[in-house]
Amino acid sequence: MNASQLVNLLKERLGADRFEWEFDRQNNRLRMTNKALGKGMELSLPPLLAKYEQKKEKAIDEAVYTIDETFSAMEREASEGFDAAGRIYPVIRSTSFPVESRDGRRFVTSDHTAETRIFYALDLGKTYRLIDEAMLGDLGMGEQQVRESARFRVRQLPTGVKKDEVAGNVFYFVNNNDGYDASRILNDKFLQDMQEKIEGDMTVSVPHQDVLIIGDIRNETGYDVLAQMTMHYFTVGTVPVTSLSFIYDNGELEPIFILAKNRPVGKEEKE
Repeated sequence: MNASQLVNLLKERLGADRFEWEFDRQNNRLRMTNKALGKGMELSLPPLLAKYEQKKEKAIDEAVYTIDETFSAMEREASEGFDAAGRIYPVIRSTSFPVESRDGRRFVTSDHTAETRIFYALDLGKTYRLIDEAMLGDLGMGEQQVRESARFRVRQLPTGVKKDEVAGNVFYFVNNNDGYDASRILNDKFLQDMQEKIEGDMTVSVPHQDVLIIGDIRNETGYDVLAQMTMHYFTVGTVPVTSLSFIYDNGELEPIFILAKNRPVGKEEKE
């Protein structure tokens, strides 16, 4: 399937008359504007094409579902207005993720690590909307209030883990598929509690937004396992964040680069 065929398929599945369609062939991007709302969203086609190669029709089903839910949320927002109480959460993105919307509105963000940045989202049920500076008036909140509200809410999210052991190393997975799994990296109390269980090196990974991996690395093989695991999740994730992992020590996150021979190298040493 090529980009043009994908666009035609999306038109068929979503309803061609429902949207105005702008297909940027040079950059393989698709802009869909809901005619009734006058609002739109932009879709990068190469990642969806790559997922189609792996998952076939399931990839299209997931994309159609996400687009439908996003516009349904916009419709509810237009009819009901904002209700920010208890609905603001932090979301983790790569530092390469745009800090402005397509129409130039700056998103509310905070620094996190050299690889990751914190954005803030208004939860809309089955989807969420990233908060930009133009939304603050509607929310009746300032940027600092948004950040504080999000930090409080992320601590209320469940932190149950699934445990797996590979080659003598233990891995814990947070995977609720609520859109905020990677955001649990901001729950300091959770990370501190996990550190008490760790016998080796504690690593933390957020390869995509719907998984947080905590590693108890007890031997050199564990770093190779970790590198392969995070790269796999990074490749298949709907919203990739980073394939790099972090060493966690007393509240600090240090990116690590895993080289041949299983040897982890801290960022400063690599440079």
